[in-house]
Amino acid sequence: MNFVQPIRDIDKVKEVQKFLAERNKRDELLFCFGIYTGLRISDILPVKKSDVHNKNVFYIVETKTKNARRMSRKVTSKRRIPIVPELKKMISLHCKDLSEDEYLFKSRQGRNQPITRVRAYDILREAAFACGLSEIGTHTLRKTFGYHIYQNTKDIALLQDIFNHSAPYITMKYIGVNQDAVEAAYRQLKY
Repeated sequence: MNFVQPIRDIDKVKEVQKFLAERNKRDELLFCFGIYTGLRISDILPVKKSDVHNKNVFYIVETKTKNARRMSRKVTSKRRIPIVPELKKMISLHCKDLSEDEYLFKSRQGRNQPITRVRAYDILREAAFACGLSEIGTHTLRKTFGYHIYQNTKDIALLQDIFNHSAPYITMKYIGVNQDAVEAAYRQLKY
């Protein structure tokens, strides 16, 4: 399993966004949708225009697979997601040519199908490579959201609730804050 990191540097976030904007506005919106909502890619891809266009909030039923004693089961929870003004503006521009029932991240393959997780991964990896980033994947969007919320608020309980994690330690590890502390501790060693 590859571990991915958040994009910690705001300038790098902007660089990735600019790269994607120059290539494909849908892909830029995919990136921004992830970093502004903190949703999993599996919850982002099925979003349709009617779910988010001209709205300040939208509702989503999140799905997550839990492995309890080697028995996988899907867990769902309904969440209310605010749409920040920057994202609302991008959605509005993107939706001009979409009908109400079309997917926001529509594939060019087939009729009204969303892009696949693999395609989303490829889009992000290509942008990451072009911008000099490594350890990037689809969870990078969610982790970037969490990392920057934490840096702004230092409220781990808030993030734990948003991510539906069972313990603050899990959230700290997930957003890469623990890794930052570990690396800082190593850098302080001088014998």
